[in-house]
Amino acid sequence: MAQWVQGQVVHKQQWTERLFSLRFEAVIKPFKAGQFIRVGLDIDNERVGRPYSFVNAPHEPYHEIYFNLVPTGPLTPRLAALNPGDHLWVNDTANGFLTLDELPSVPHLWMLATGTALGPFLSIIKTAEVWQRFAKVILVHAVRTADELTYRDTIAHVQQTHPAHFMYIPFVSREVIATALHGRIPERIRDQQLEQRAGISLNPAQSHVMLCGNSAMIEDTSKVLAERGMQRHRRREPGHISTEKYH
Repeated sequence: MAQWVQGQVVHKQQWTERLFSLRFEAVIKPFKAGQFIRVGLDIDNERVGRPYSFVNAPHEPYHEIYFNLVPTGPLTPRLAALNPGDHLWVNDTANGFLTLDELPSVPHLWMLATGTALGPFLSIIKTAEVWQRFAKVILVHAVRTADELTYRDTIAHVQQTHPAHFMYIPFVSREVIATALHGRIPERIRDQQLEQRAGISLNPAQSHVMLCGNSAMIEDTSKVLAERGMQRHRRREPGHISTEKYH
């Protein structure tokens, strides 16, 4: 059973008015890239916790979470107010199956994220294993406005390190940006603009798709992929689509 342990904030990053990252140190059990952990604070004599994916890879010295400020929520405004030296609570055990060891062996791995759901994919692309297993890794990050395309330095470093194997494709839905696809992920799969941008086909024989983000994106994208003969991946029934829903 997971136990609460105390962590200490070492860095806070405010990306936009509502997007924040916290880096902290805490002694927890080993975890896998792509997993999430419960982070909390004591509020009005009650410990309030929510699940957040690791942005950091397992080998990195500090843990990091990426979250969206919900002004009326009990937890995120207080997390956003933390500064280096402040304390928080964290479960000592991670959870989740959006991990590489759950995936079948195929040449192409597609990671499709909306908003702060970029986090687990950043953790994965910072590991050595993903580059040993897949010939191509395509990271898609969909946001509303261009300033929400965060962690650009991290992504640029991966591009420089693995130029022949990695592709980053941003989506922006409320602005027209020359470097980004416009609209929603399922729409651009249906009209094949995503594949044209990637330069490779998204198909059942060669592709596995990891989906993380809002429920509408996951549901609509899964339907579009089903039209191509791609189905949910399960241990007992191998497929082509892996998802994680924890909020």
